[in-house]
Amino acid sequence: MKIRFALALLIFPVAAIAQTQPATPDAPWRFVVAGDSRNCGDVIMPAIAEGAKTNGARFYWHLGDWRAIYNFDEDMAQAAVMAGTPLQVQSYLRGAFKDALDNQLKPFDDRAVGVYVGIGNHETVWPMSRAAWVKAFTPYLDIAAIRDQRLKDDPSDTTVHTYYHVVTNGIDFITLDNGSCDMFDDAQMTWLKKLLDRDAADASIRTIVAGMHAALPDSRSCGHSMGNYPIQQKTGREVYAMLLAMRDKNKKQVYVLSSHSHFVMDNVYDTDYWRTHGGVLPGWIVGTSGAVRYRLPETATPGPMNRTDVYGYLLGTVTANGAVSFEFREITPKDIPADVVKKYSKNFVENFCFAANRSMTPQEGYCPPMSQCSISNP
Repeated sequence: MKIRFALALLIFPVAAIAQTQPATPDAPWRFVVAGDSRNCGDVIMPAIAEGAKTNGARFYWHLGDWRAIYNFDEDMAQAAVMAGTPLQVQSYLRGAFKDALDNQLKPFDDRAVGVYVGIGNHETVWPMSRAAWVKAFTPYLDIAAIRDQRLKDDPSDTTVHTYYHVVTNGIDFITLDNGSCDMFDDAQMTWLKKLLDRDAADASIRTIVAGMHAALPDSRSCGHSMGNYPIQQKTGREVYAMLLAMRDKNKKQVYVLSSHSHFVMDNVYDTDYWRTHGGVLPGWIVGTSGAVRYRLPETATPGPMNRTDVYGYLLGTVTANGAVSFEFREITPKDIPADVVKKYSKNFVENFCFAANRSMTPQEGYCPPMSQCSISNP
């Protein structure tokens, strides 16, 4: 038995074991969420891991975009220079996903904080693929909590998926895949409809928290969302309608989380479109775990939850009735662990990641004319 347990630790992350432990039913508990850890994610993610531990978070939920793929990530390039082995294209592509596992997720494992992973559009940038990402991230996509839930739903479903769900203390945490312009595809839509039908009929499910990379269409950041592609706009609106029905018809509490845009924003779906097409769901964008920081769209109103040029995460606090409140916790230079600063250099951490890692191109709040599926959406 001891030998088998030791082997399990070699195969699965420590966090996979930690996050299977149940919370006390009536005690408030916490989780953290963010996405988009390319560019400087190897610098920022260890600080998020420490923040998750400090706040007693049960798990960290990453909403996709781990490495840039279309170009070198600056943190990987800097680490290679510091080690005296500058990156080449092939060595970068061979090591990109492994780098994310080693430098972004291992800090959570080391702190015994659970991890749920999502896929973003950069994981499907050629020459990478959805299949390659699944292969690399299977140790996190097939942890006991996910695998047990999948087999409970369908004992014949032994396949690891990019979309999945886990029920914890009456809350269904649903991870969706809109990492390419052909999503949500028919298989995922069929799966989600069945899942939400079960949740609607289950009185023990009080809350739905849906997480995905790109925001659903017609949001306040619509110019960089599922509104960019015809299939995504159609299926995204259908998913929004299903979630709205869960709240209004089935009386479940519903929250929608996304990243993709590299800033933090709340009240994402408080738009003219959704006010006149069924209602407004509570939603957040939090693409702040290391990626180049975007300008806020013209639809953003000033406030503590509408910010750019920041890194950090949403801290979710769950109360006994399943309600979830969110607050943004910022990561500053002083939060970066000393060993990380040493590995990348103080100059890189402060003068590139915190000072220069930003794009000045304005983001559009309202949807532009739809692009064709072949056009990239960085």
